[in-house]
Amino acid sequence: MRYRYTLADVFTTRIFGGNQLAVFPHAEGLNDTQMQQIARELNLSETVFVFPPKNPKNTRRVRIFTPGMELPFAGHPTVGTAMVLAALKEIKLKGDETAIILEEEVGPVLVTICVEEGKPTFAQLTAAKLPEFGPEAPAPAELAAMLSLQESDIAHGEFAPEVVSCGVPFVYIPLQSHEAVAKASLRRDHWERLLANFHAPHVYVMHIEPVEHDEAALHESPIYDKKILGGHVHARMFAPAMGIVEDPATGAAAASLGGYLAARHCLTDGTLTWTIDQGAEMGRPSRIEIEVDKHSDHITAVRVGGAAVIVGGGELEV
Repeated sequence: MRYRYTLADVFTTRIFGGNQLAVFPHAEGLNDTQMQQIARELNLSETVFVFPPKNPKNTRRVRIFTPGMELPFAGHPTVGTAMVLAALKEIKLKGDETAIILEEEVGPVLVTICVEEGKPTFAQLTAAKLPEFGPEAPAPAELAAMLSLQESDIAHGEFAPEVVSCGVPFVYIPLQSHEAVAKASLRRDHWERLLANFHAPHVYVMHIEPVEHDEAALHESPIYDKKILGGHVHARMFAPAMGIVEDPATGAAAASLGGYLAARHCLTDGTLTWTIDQGAEMGRPSRIEIEVDKHSDHITAVRVGGAAVIVGGGELEV
């Protein structure tokens, strides 16, 4: 039987940028083994298989596979699938914004699609799970050796390495400079020893450029529901456990990163925003927008958004 698929570049407005994605909009009839084989055959960071929803109130059910495993949740497949289904007119767009629900293994995921002149231009997901922290990350010296860096390249103090998950756990390793992020090179032998069997085997390195704010003003002003710019992040992600040497844009990691950053920000009530640039070292520049709501110094919601463009498509004989 032939199955049609669409190729898209996600978290970019230009083809050949962002993160590649294959979406099978009608995957009925495929079993788990076949979906994993197809993902391995296409060899993209992720491949999405779309099914009718289990709950008729929801929009679609999706299964997400890397070349090596199935994921319970992933950002660029969620954003990209919403954009592809909208572009293919598989879902009906209503006005300037259309909200859909995608059933994923992590749970129902709300996605808002922004529309201009009848065409989808941007999609933003709301993470189904709030950030969870821990266990303790490996020692900075070990992480530095794994990344072919010096221990002095690893940030410390408030911005020390930490494990965070919004459904997929990552080790977040802040570095002291943009240059350190660029020269990081994952040593597979060190990764095998240090993280292959760890709770969070996926490696996310970043340099954070915060925006200075008057802390007293932030605490004293009634700013809940207003957006406060948190800063800019330059990032890279390595995931050998997923069969991914390096990922050009990682939405699931962006969601958890929002938790990492928001937990360290002085704002107690309001919405924080960050822009993440990823993929430049791979020649696939990507841009991810994250928003985190805080109320009484607690994280109450995390959203991840970006654009996507359709590159092409085809059919696969199964």
